[in-house]
Amino acid sequence: MTEFNREEERRQILYRYKHLLLTCKNIVTRADIKLVRKAFELSLKDHDGERRKNGEPAIYKSISIAQIVVEELGLGRTSVICSLLYDIVQKDRISLDEISELFGPKVTLIIQGLVKVTNIYNQNPSLQSENFRKLLLSFADDVRVVLIIMADRLFNLRNLENKSVEEQQSLSKEIEFLYIPFAHRLGMYNVKSDMEDLALRYLNPDVYFEIEKKLKDSEEQRQKYIKDFVAPIKAELDQFGMKYKVKARTKSIASILHKMQKKQVEFEEVYDIFAIRVILKATPKKEKSECWKVYSAVSDLYRPNPNRLRDWITIPKSNGYESLHTTVMGPDNRWVEVQIRSKRMNRIAEQGFAAHWKYKGGKSEEGGLDAWLQDIREVIESHGSDSIDLIDSFKADLYHKEIYVFTPKGDLKQLSAGATLLDFAYSIHSDVGDKCIGGTVNQKNVSIKQVLNNGDQVSVTTSNSQKPKLDWLNFVVSTKAKNKIRQTIKEEMLKESDLGKETLKRRMKNWKIEFCDENIRKLMTFYKYKIAADLYQGIALEQHELSEIKDILTDKKEVEKNVPEERPDYSSKKITKEGEDVLIVDENVSNVEYSLANCCNPIFGDEIFGFISIGKGIRIHRLGCPNASEMQTRYPYRVVKANWTDKGSASYQAVLHITGDDELGIVSNISDVISKDLRVQMRSISVDTNAGSFVGNVTVIIASTEHLDTLIVKLKRVKGVHRVTRYDPVS
Repeated sequence: MTEFNREEERRQILYRYKHLLLTCKNIVTRADIKLVRKAFELSLKDHDGERRKNGEPAIYKSISIAQIVVEELGLGRTSVICSLLYDIVQKDRISLDEISELFGPKVTLIIQGLVKVTNIYNQNPSLQSENFRKLLLSFADDVRVVLIIMADRLFNLRNLENKSVEEQQSLSKEIEFLYIPFAHRLGMYNVKSDMEDLALRYLNPDVYFEIEKKLKDSEEQRQKYIKDFVAPIKAELDQFGMKYKVKARTKSIASILHKMQKKQVEFEEVYDIFAIRVILKATPKKEKSECWKVYSAVSDLYRPNPNRLRDWITIPKSNGYESLHTTVMGPDNRWVEVQIRSKRMNRIAEQGFAAHWKYKGGKSEEGGLDAWLQDIREVIESHGSDSIDLIDSFKADLYHKEIYVFTPKGDLKQLSAGATLLDFAYSIHSDVGDKCIGGTVNQKNVSIKQVLNNGDQVSVTTSNSQKPKLDWLNFVVSTKAKNKIRQTIKEEMLKESDLGKETLKRRMKNWKIEFCDENIRKLMTFYKYKIAADLYQGIALEQHELSEIKDILTDKKEVEKNVPEERPDYSSKKITKEGEDVLIVDENVSNVEYSLANCCNPIFGDEIFGFISIGKGIRIHRLGCPNASEMQTRYPYRVVKANWTDKGSASYQAVLHITGDDELGIVSNISDVISKDLRVQMRSISVDTNAGSFVGNVTVIIASTEHLDTLIVKLKRVKGVHRVTRYDPVS
């Protein structure tokens, strides 16, 4: 590198550092800046000459992560210092003792947590569930550990463009599986939206770029509409003498796709592609009344939809979100969402709990960060080392809507929609839930299964003789209730198991029979138990006669011998179906049954992979399968590579999703096009009509993706047909 290039590089590093300080100016003191500078100088010194794979100086990444931490996550000095230093600590260029001496115990504790998680990633990037567990455990030390790791992953996601397809998809699946739920639960709207869009870009690029193009094509028209809509609102607010900003927020591409899939509509039919946001400059004492004043002005100008009013300023969401939403009828009879909030509320909405925490002076009220972190700790404790169940529990109620109910004293409780009286009991205290036998809702006696509604006044009746039962898990919806029920039942089972074991030991001693592994296995085989604890529990519950147990152990009752499972022969690579070599599967798998998965209907020509299912051989899925991310992140050891061989004469099922105008004979015309193709067999067709339009699904049998593409082109030419796409049925 020439001297000129080195000098230019130094200038660029200094520019980025100064930009970071500029971003921090409102949250740090002069003393803080000295510490940040010290961290920067240490990082610069230890990164000197080191480069990333793309040739950039390694310190660029550390500065960029620190920038994300401040600008997008709303964190402060300590997090900036940790972002600049944890990479060089992880590489053993500076010790934790030195960090402690220079920056104190808090920075040291956070960096220690960051290094632990980073080491897990370096050892095995595919262990998604274990990574998740490590992240959650780090909450016990400091929530900032997880937030800085999130900033690190977001930086990597934004710099995937020149990486391999495999790297792009691997990180995108991890982001989708772990970090998007994190960002959602912590109320980080901007980060969540960015992650969703970037993950979609690499996991489903065709859909992503199609929606992106439609947004660009309609942008000019959309901007004109927004300008016309906003003008009278601004005039009205100016008359009130209010200080405000009006922004138009276009939905993220991933959010638009979700809406299209949920409503089964086309892009053009998504009416709320954008929302108008009014952000007020108001003091905390006046912000609620000012928001309602704006609502009054907007509803005077445009007719509001009473069913679409959302008041999250009186009662914020559980992730700290505060805003007043209304949907009004704008020009051209078009529904428009208007969001009204203060500057403080807006920052919390964009940055989530970190900003909420900061506004509260580092303290969180009930239902806030501290309460949520306590719930996380309870989830971890109740699941022990089972990382898969832990993930399921964590993600179970992320996207549930919320309801609000009252205790007899008038205190407000926030629960997931669909919550029962038993969920309410557990929200008060675990002991109350364990002993709940019923209660009252609005002064009427109800059972523990009673589903609660917004505004209900609820009280609980308990009994000391009541204990949690397994069937309770069928109707509770909250993670806390489910975890506590499982934990209590597990503890009860362990007690019963210990009692049964002691009973068996005493009886075998009386019978003068040795209590050993061989004899226990004999009993387990006879009663078909997989683990000894279940055998002991069965004895404690008197499910087995002791006289019969003695007969088994003294060989008076014949015990069926265990027949070992046949293991498949892994000698060859080809898997065949009906005599044809259709697929090649990696890992030298042969003579194993395979089938095409119904959840995505793979066709010759699709990019595919195999998934080893329990008792069903190998299931072949498309890489774009709705379930692919879940399988590849939770069970990477059961995923095998698969490729098509020659097409042969095999045929495959595909489902086409068709929309268009409900014209006379449209279904007949579609059927004619399909039937005229001699190689296509139509298996089924279903059509729904509404307000002059139709939506239909057609199941066809075809030979390959190329064949399917040709058929789609032909169907698009049918008069009245607007759109034809391949459809993935939900498994």
